[in-house]
Amino acid sequence: MDVKFPIGQLDVPEKVTLSDVEGWLEKIKTYTTRLRETVDSLSEEELGRKYREGSWNVRQLVHHIADSQLNMYQRLRLALTDNSPTVPGFDQDKWAVLPDTELPVEPSIKMLEGINERIVALGQSITEDQLDRSFIHEANGEIKVATKLAKLSWHQEHHLAHIKIALENPGE
Repeated sequence: MDVKFPIGQLDVPEKVTLSDVEGWLEKIKTYTTRLRETVDSLSEEELGRKYREGSWNVRQLVHHIADSQLNMYQRLRLALTDNSPTVPGFDQDKWAVLPDTELPVEPSIKMLEGINERIVALGQSITEDQLDRSFIHEANGEIKVATKLAKLSWHQEHHLAHIKIALENPGE
């Protein structure tokens, strides 16, 4: 298993269908329950575990997931309402060490509950035509709504796998 990409890299079908979107939304809908089951009873020591040398710890991963979903959700909304808007990136490594990432994980899980509920509601109203709308990421270029919906689902699963690996490796 590739510890850096334990569930594989993001793989978006060439022609995304509304059925693909439904599958991604189902994973997003159940995500915070599965995340909570994994991290709710963790000790401070367990929250400090890493999935590989030099990686973020479990606490930082939970906060990162919330930060990323927030940013991606905003980009999705902009793509649906504006004509190919340009959006900034964010330096996730700098965000991961801001003082608020020392908080318990609960505030970020609460954020995720609300953000994911909104993503699912918005995603359920997406039309085939809207899947081709896009935004321009300042570093990564054009990104379609279809790709962003896939990433909203994949990204969370990717980091949940990291958390589980960290918890299986007490020496990290």
